[in-house]
Amino acid sequence: MTDPADRPAGETAPSRARPPRWWLLLGRDRAAAVAAVILAGVFLVALFGQVFIGDRAVRQDLRASLRPPSLDHGFYGLLGTDVLGRSVLARLVDAAGTTLSVAVPAVLCSLLIGSALGLWAGYHGGLRENVAMRVADVILSFPSLLIAVVVLYVFAPSAMNIVLILAIARVPVYLRTARAESAELRSRLFVDAARTFGTPSRNIIYRHVLPIALPTLLTVATLDFCFVMLTESSLSFLGIGIQPPR
Repeated sequence: MTDPADRPAGETAPSRARPPRWWLLLGRDRAAAVAAVILAGVFLVALFGQVFIGDRAVRQDLRASLRPPSLDHGFYGLLGTDVLGRSVLARLVDAAGTTLSVAVPAVLCSLLIGSALGLWAGYHGGLRENVAMRVADVILSFPSLLIAVVVLYVFAPSAMNIVLILAIARVPVYLRTARAESAELRSRLFVDAARTFGTPSRNIIYRHVLPIALPTLLTVATLDFCFVMLTESSLSFLGIGIQPPR
């Protein structure tokens, strides 16, 4: 190692190489950058589109029934109209916001509950782990769509009921993933060292286990987001999802 005093005058110490920022890494992959821009655009339209379209999604005009796609009647005629003369483009934007308002809470609730139970069960092991896994197996033994259909036929179909049903049905996915990560990390040396110094279990899970398991859990949540949207659309197709005119 070179002594700092032995360096020639005017020469500065070499700076530590910093890892490239995530947006720089994204910019190096053109396909990923284009996909990110498209997804961001769809998300912004779903989030703020309803503010700009107003009531055009439910505004009926029987004289304009089933018009073909054209700009002759304004921007909202770009995709044509449905049988009641409503703008298909406006309804598409409105439906994107509705789907987002169901899918995001459902995924977040199942992610938070399932991850917390899975990390707790995997870290402690023993009876707690066995009980958590058996409960997850029971929920997974029934298809989530079938559970949603039965429950929503018994109770009134609403956005809140759909969110609760989908969240409960998807909890085992995150529970099993978090449990596997936590069970593998509980025997690591840094966890043993924290335990030896008397660190409470909740602090060990939060500070040492969760940061390592979080990337896997977020990846599962990203994939599960698509499944939740498809399930919500299937329920609406069966007439027990989002009710008209929404």
